[in-house]
Amino acid sequence: MGVADRPPFGAWGHTYREEWSPAQLAAVTVERARQFGWDFVKFQPRASSFAEAFGSVYHPAGHRLKGPVLEKEAVPDLEAWNTVALVNRQALDDQVDSLHLVAKQLGFGVPVIQTVFSPLTVAGYLVGKSSSRVVRELRKHPELVQPAMERIAEALVDFSKRSVEAGAAGIFYAISGYASRDAMPEDVYRELVLPSDQAVLSQLPHAAWFNAVHLCGSKLHFSLVDEMPSQVVSWSIHNLGTPTLSQGRNLSGRAVMGGLGQRKSLLYGPPAEVQSEAKRAIADTGGRGLLLAPGCSVPPRVREINLMAIGEAVAA
Repeated sequence: MGVADRPPFGAWGHTYREEWSPAQLAAVTVERARQFGWDFVKFQPRASSFAEAFGSVYHPAGHRLKGPVLEKEAVPDLEAWNTVALVNRQALDDQVDSLHLVAKQLGFGVPVIQTVFSPLTVAGYLVGKSSSRVVRELRKHPELVQPAMERIAEALVDFSKRSVEAGAAGIFYAISGYASRDAMPEDVYRELVLPSDQAVLSQLPHAAWFNAVHLCGSKLHFSLVDEMPSQVVSWSIHNLGTPTLSQGRNLSGRAVMGGLGQRKSLLYGPPAEVQSEAKRAIADTGGRGLLLAPGCSVPPRVREINLMAIGEAVAA
């Protein structure tokens, strides 16, 4: 196999109106992939679907710029951790079905990876997306929260396997803010959280050849990726206390995904700044071991002209 003549690129962001329908979500994903020329697709499921699967209730905001609205959290109090279980599998089935449609339409030439939230990320949504509360209760009452996370992990393993069977090339394993010094010390993460990460990542099927670990946030405990098997590491180089792309590639020994500012250049432009940022990412890595992408989800109000600029930069 030869070396690519340019870095592959892609981007992703929520489409809040379409994401409630598997067919509509698939259609808009395929349309955007073709319009912007993405080399790979990081599938963007309805974020609330993971919480819905374990009993939280959401409804559509009815606006393309607003995400799902929480009606009832699955874990309103400490004792509710005992009852956490997969009660709405359909919420996850919808994401598998939608991804299957995307992978089928785009074909083998454009790999699609399924987004999978980490067990602690899901647990954070179950309390109403309160990262401070879930971390506090995990540290004070691990005997209650950790078993719930283990049950969540079991469901996520099944979801990941079914996604690969449906056509996913792998998973995008998202740890949203918890692998940060702002959330907890690294030794606490390793003791209380890392086992649940490894429970998911270690059980991915052999057919999953394109797996990315995504560390979301600032002041990252970047060395945690050493304990998390994947082919790619993703993070935002624009956040405080994060390595550059080349530093992250050297530290992890893996390909890196990122380089573009999802809330800076991509959101506000102009396109020339997106192109400059892309070229800086390529220069930093020598274009090797790089998947050019935003550091995290692109806001829905991003202008198409800025997304088009990514492909124009790598083609130049």
